[in-house]
Formats: sequence, C-alpha cells, structure tokens
Amino acid sequence: MKLGLINSVYFGTDIDAFGEGIKLTKEMGFDTIDIYPQDGEMSEEQFQAVMKYSKEYDIPVRAGVALIFGFFSPNAPERAFAKELGRKLVDLSARMGAHNMLIVNGEYFWQLETGFTKEWIFNNAVEGTQVLGEQAAKHGLKIAVELEPFKMSIVNSIDSMDAFLNAVGMPETVMANVDCSHLHLAGIPPTEIQRLKGRIAHVHISDALDTHGDLPPGRGKAPMQAYINELAKAGFDGSVSCELEWPPDPSRAGVLAWVKEAGDATLALMRNAGVHA
Repeated sequence: MKLGLINSVYFGTDIDAFGEGIKLTKEMGFDTIDIYPQDGEMSEEQFQAVMKYSKEYDIPVRAGVALIFGFFSPNAPERAFAKELGRKLVDLSARMGAHNMLIVNGEYFWQLETGFTKEWIFNNAVEGTQVLGEQAAKHGLKIAVELEPFKMSIVNSIDSMDAFLNAVGMPETVMANVDCSHLHLAGIPPTEIQRLKGRIAHVHISDALDTHGDLPPGRGKAPMQAYINELAKAGFDGSVSCELEWPPDPSRAGVLAWVKEAGDATLALMRNAGVHA
C-alpha cells in the first residue's frame, strides 16, 4: 500500500493546495497525493502547478475527487449538466495521471415523502455513475464510489454499496472507496471489508469520535489497525489517503503538524500490517 493525502486539507490556509502543498506533502513522507478541484473546477494555472510539483517531487496523483449531487436533480437540464461536469472531471483526473476518481453521490432528499421516490433517485444516481464509468473506461481509469455514514446517503452500508455497484454493472471500472472512519460511524465492523474484496479502488483514512470529524488516526474511536489489516487481507494494494479537516490550530505550523501526525500514524498502521516498507 501507498501513503496518500487529499490536498483539501490545505484549503483555507496560506499553503497552496495545488502547488507548495504537494511539495510539503512529499517532504512529510507521503507517497501519493489526491487532488480535489475545489468547487468542481481547476484553472489551467492550478493544473500546471499540480503537474510541475508532482513530477518534480516524485509524488504521483493517485485520485481525483468529485462531489456530484446533480444526477438526481428534479430538473432534466441539471441532470444533463451533472453528467457533462462528471465527464470533464474524469478527463481532468486522467490528465493528471490519476488511477481513479472518487465520486460522492449525495443523499435521498425531502425524506422520500414526495413523488421523487427512492427508486427514482437511486436509478438516476446509477445512470449518472454509468456515464462517468464509460468516460473513465476510455482512459483506463477507475471510478471509486464513496460510502457515506449518513442516514439518507444513497450508499451508506456494505449492502447499499453492493446494490449500487451491481446496478451500475461495470465491475472492472466502477468500484468502491473504503473510508475507514465512515465505516466506523456507520457501525460497520472491519471484517465486512471482505465483502468488497476485488472491488476496492481506493481508501480514505481518518479517525472519528461520535460524529463525522476526519481526525488523524489515533484521535478517535475507530479500530484503525483492524481496518488496515482487513484491507491487506482483501488484497488491496493502492493508496490509503489521509482525509483531514478542521485542524485545531489553523496556522501554517498547526496544519503541517496535523498532516504529519496523520501520516506518521497511518504509516505505523500499514507497517504493523506488513504492507509498507
């Protein structure tokens, strides 16, 4: 396995998430970087910076990140726009040399108390994801579907992940993202990871207490070592990317200490499992 980091930890700081942050990430011992195009877009300047720093400091882009909730908008033009946006973000991920693009599909809305049924929303999310899968296949890219721990999320359990991937029906391209803190918050034990064996494209790691928090491993209650052990048992050999938010000290030094703590803790977990030198 490789040690990764999502660049969004640098958003809102004086560290450029598309430039200097990549250099600093490598210097702190990370192997790969995931790039989240903030607000769903990147300037050409940002793209060129990612390419420059990634090559210069030998830290490959492992994943792109996309939050696309429009696949099941009540408005047909918005659904069409979401698909086109998704295609563009797949193309961008491929241009960056990524292995996969993570997608977050969002949640059922209006408590399913209107004419927009669970089946209608699910089927539209599936259709949109299929469009992204077709585009990704052209580039040899994987789509990694996020499991969210929230009550109304479309994919919030191993059962719903399995149903969603089966409905999409593109097993070589559209796969799962395993987020360790999300599994914990959803009450999913580590052994359940084996149900996704052979279908895991990417992994996020962070810790949590009782609510979503994206803490460095060791600061919360999640059984992190057990999750890493089960990923190793399932044969996963990609990047385990630290997903971090809200450092208690938002200063430059505080953010870097937060990232370094998460990286060192994750590296220790992987070494304990025998999956990182």
